[in-house]
Parts: sequence; C-alpha cells; structure tokens
Amino acid sequence: MPVRDSYPDGAPCWADLTCTDPLGAEDFYGPILGWEFEELGPEHNGYTMCLTGGRPAAGLLPPPAGAEQLPAVWNVYLAAADLDTVYRRVAAAGGEAVLGPREVPAAGRLAFGIDPDGAAFGLWQAGGHHGAAVYGEPGAMCWHELTTPAAERADAFYAELFPYQQKQIGDGLGFDYSAWAVPGSHGLPVCGRYRTAVPRPYWSTYFAVADADHAADQAGALGGRVLREPFDSPYGTLVPCVDPFGAPVTFCQLP
Repeated sequence: MPVRDSYPDGAPCWADLTCTDPLGAEDFYGPILGWEFEELGPEHNGYTMCLTGGRPAAGLLPPPAGAEQLPAVWNVYLAAADLDTVYRRVAAAGGEAVLGPREVPAAGRLAFGIDPDGAAFGLWQAGGHHGAAVYGEPGAMCWHELTTPAAERADAFYAELFPYQQKQIGDGLGFDYSAWAVPGSHGLPVCGRYRTAVPRPYWSTYFAVADADHAADQAGALGGRVLREPFDSPYGTLVPCVDPFGAPVTFCQLP
C-alpha cells in the first residue's frame, strides 16, 4: 500500500508503548506483527521505531526517569495542525494539560493531556514525522478506542477539542458505542468511545494481523494474556489481549 503522509485533525495518527522493558516488547510484538525495529539511541531517550515493510508503524520507549512505577500503556496521539490552540482547549473543557507543547527535533511537536475522568492522550503536530506511514494493513494500526464509564462527559469533552461528528452505533444502553468522524475523513469514523465499567478510563490501539487465531496463539505463547478467544464482529475478527507488561491491546483480522 502507498505511504500515508497525513491525518485530519482529531484522527489518531500515532501510538507508542511506554514500558520498562522495550526489548521485551520487541520480543512480544515483533513475531505477532512482523515488525522490524530501529533503535534511535540515547539522544532520543531510548525511543525505538517499529517498522513494517520499512515504514514507521508505531513506537516503543522506556518511562521517564522517576516514573518507572507507572503501568505500561499504549499512548494514542491525536493529530492537531494547530497544537497550541487544541492544547489550550484541554483545560478550558475540564481536562488537565500535563505536558507541552514540546518540540521533537526534525519530527514535530507533541503535548499530553488528561480528560476529566483520567484518560491520558497525546496530541501531535506533524513536522518531518506525520505519524504512522501505514494504516489498516497487517502490522499497522487499524483502530483506536477510548474505554470509559463516563460516556456523556467523554463525548462532550473531546468534542470541545475537535469537531467530532459522534454517532451512536449501539443501543446506547446495553451497548453504548459512539463512532467519531472528523472533517476530512469523508464521513468515516477515525476512532470510537466505548462505555463500560473500568476503574480508570484509557485509550487503546488495535493492530491488524493476517490471522486472528494465529495471533491469539502467539500472544499466549509469548507471555501475553488473551482476554477472549478470537470473535467475529462486523469490523473483523478481534483478539483483545493484555501484553506481558500489562498494556491492553487488541489484534484484529480485518474483513
């Protein structure tokens, strides 16, 4: 597939895993997703690029010094052409602006916020790095999701950051799922919000795989925990997992 070089505002454009053992993460995700790895060295704080077909697909990094006790997590970055304006909206909408905007030399600018119920998310203004150069094929991101018990508050908060067109695709009761599109996505959703009872809301990433059953077998054999055996949905065959470091991740065999 061609290299992807842009994302509309509000679309998840990048994801990286923060964990205390990036080399262990390579051993887990590499076989499942067919990734190769490019370690950028100490000048980039130990950041590692995950590549599929030579194209950047995601990243791995150790936690900052002094934060080693924090749980492993896939950080999801929302594209923001005007990072400063969106970052100001975080606090104005009732969230917490925690980091940024910060320059990443030759790559772009980043910031981090926390929504009113505790879900952390990144913001990315592209420079030399536009985000994942591949999307929606095996080895690449294919979906992102906010899991939260506070559905109405989450919908309202993120709609203050970006002009999301939010559409309920469940019944709003037993299954409450809002699919979010943005101008520039041609009416297609770019991410979703799922309401369920969790102790702390979080953003998570789905990665496409060629064979869901094989991915489930690999995940278990490589030290992960498969939360549910592969199951079919209208959007593909899903394998929800927790990786060996405790980060939620879902593998998906696309239709």
